Amino acid sequence: MSDTKPDWSAAPLTWGTGPRSFELFLEPTCPYSARAFGKLDALLDLAGPENLQIRIWLQSQPWHLFSGIICRAIVAASTGPGGKRAAKQVMAAVFADRDAFEFDDHRSGPNLDTTPNQLIARIEQASGVAIATAFQLPGLERVIKQHTRYARQNGIHVSPTFLVDGLIDPSLSSGDSPQDWTAAIFGNR
Repeated sequence: MSDTKPDWSAAPLTWGTGPRSFELFLEPTCPYSARAFGKLDALLDLAGPENLQIRIWLQSQPWHLFSGIICRAIVAASTGPGGKRAAKQVMAAVFADRDAFEFDDHRSGPNLDTTPNQLIARIEQASGVAIATAFQLPGLERVIKQHTRYARQNGIHVSPTFLVDGLIDPSLSSGDSPQDWTAAIFGNR
């Protein structure tokens, strides 16, 4: 394996520039992660991008059988001209139609016959983001390993999990409103 750096870069999945941080560990086919993801724009609007930085970490989970492929597709999207915006489009497309990217009861159903290339084509069509070429980039797994390593270092086992200023906040859930999250982040609970 080569130690040389790739000639591409993956955009960090961060929004906002504020001093407070809200990190989420999301699995791209998890319904609870989808619910949390859908509230992030409202949270950033409510808190103000100058006050808060939101960062998404991908939390691949093996019982979601296409999880690894979809996580790689999201990271691949972030390497292109759209950067994190393109990655967000891919996440939104997958979350919006989970059944197209998940198995029935994590083991059966029509997706059982889907190949990785068919899944990539499905993601491209649903998101409008071309990822097939970027999916093949050598070294892309380094970024995915970074997401996994960071999760392990923080004791993350489930999705979604929320960190406020670097600490897990077990009181937060995907069922909370953006207002609840804002109160927790800024200490107004």
